[in-house]
Amino acid sequence: MRAREVAVRALLACEKRGAWSDAYLDGLFRRETPDDREAALAYRICAGVLQNREACDWYLRPFLRGKLQPAVRAILRSAVYQLAFMDRIPVSAAVNEAVELSKTLGNPAAARLTNAVLRHLTASPLPALPTGDDAQSLSVRYSHPEEWTAYFLKLLGPDKTRALLELDNRPAPVCFRVNRRKASPEEAIQALERDGVTARPFIMDGFLTAERIGEVTELEAFRSGLVTVQDPAASLPAYAAGPKPGMRVLDACAAPGGKSFLLAELMEDRGGILACDLHGSKLRRIEEGALRLGLGCIRTAEGDASAPPPERALSFDLVLADVPCSGLGVVRKKPEIRYKTREQVSRLPETQLAILEGAAACVKPGGSVVYSTCTLLREENEGVTEAFLARHPEFCREAFTLPAPFGEVSAGERTVWPFEFETDGFYLCRMRKEK
Repeated sequence: MRAREVAVRALLACEKRGAWSDAYLDGLFRRETPDDREAALAYRICAGVLQNREACDWYLRPFLRGKLQPAVRAILRSAVYQLAFMDRIPVSAAVNEAVELSKTLGNPAAARLTNAVLRHLTASPLPALPTGDDAQSLSVRYSHPEEWTAYFLKLLGPDKTRALLELDNRPAPVCFRVNRRKASPEEAIQALERDGVTARPFIMDGFLTAERIGEVTELEAFRSGLVTVQDPAASLPAYAAGPKPGMRVLDACAAPGGKSFLLAELMEDRGGILACDLHGSKLRRIEEGALRLGLGCIRTAEGDASAPPPERALSFDLVLADVPCSGLGVVRKKPEIRYKTREQVSRLPETQLAILEGAAACVKPGGSVVYSTCTLLREENEGVTEAFLARHPEFCREAFTLPAPFGEVSAGERTVWPFEFETDGFYLCRMRKEK
């Protein structure tokens, strides 16, 4: 279980199979028992390459010609990341292990190429990364594809774009939401301390933050339902919905269940919540979470949110549609997301609009639907809700209130940018159906 080989294999799994790097490494380390230092180094190198891939390629570009084998490219990127971004890695260790790894995953010719490139690269100090505020310079400096950098520059301007890209490359803390039905924030902090976790209040009342803590599900505070894992921004759609005890609520795209759980807590576990998901295999996780948190008003059902069964028509006081999206608001947690292309996500608004229309068909007259995503793209956010409202004049945006520090949303829609409060990025829009 050599760290550098594990990291390279994870990078290849991301590139070839679309795997999530953390999930790949977690699964591998559950099957094997690595040295803690080797495991930590593997996570660090893998995440670091994903967060700094454009910069690594920029350093390599003067020394490469032609197409590389994917394994050799991943090995070179991991070596450059160690040389450019890690202070305690000796140059000889990064270079020599990369050469040996090229022999293992490539061939003798690949090893010679790796050795030559890295020897040339380390012959003199590494140059400084570009400092300009144009799309190309920002793309290299913060390692986001140039097409996304240009997109956000046009939308936000240079200052906010820099803030967004920089935050995307910072480590994401673990965020807990306290289950107020079982504990106060102070009691939850004490319980986590007994688990060996130092937690502190974060952004919103009832939310705590901690550094990386290993397997969350092994914590007694989690197992006993005192806390659940949720970013404050991910809770906002439930707060925007404003559920009341006794309501009948539909969570149209519910997995993994965090919003359903908060809806139930806000309803004091009185009323009924139908938590649906297209993938029936995910429903068990929702059921287990509700049991762990002591919530009895949630039931689950498998189904396509864009085509609800006839019996659901006009039957819910409130519907939440937190739809599948490109995920560009959670790049800090899933660095691979930044490498999706605009072409790859271009069909999402069509699917999102279909889900919103299916969800809205379930709303009673006088009821509300909340549409939300964890992306920052206007095409998937305002573009979808504007298209929906143009088709459905019986709906209109409705003002709502979020907990501090977010406050009033008089326009009925809000994009939460990660750099505002160092949370995930989210879009939410509340729309009421006329009686």
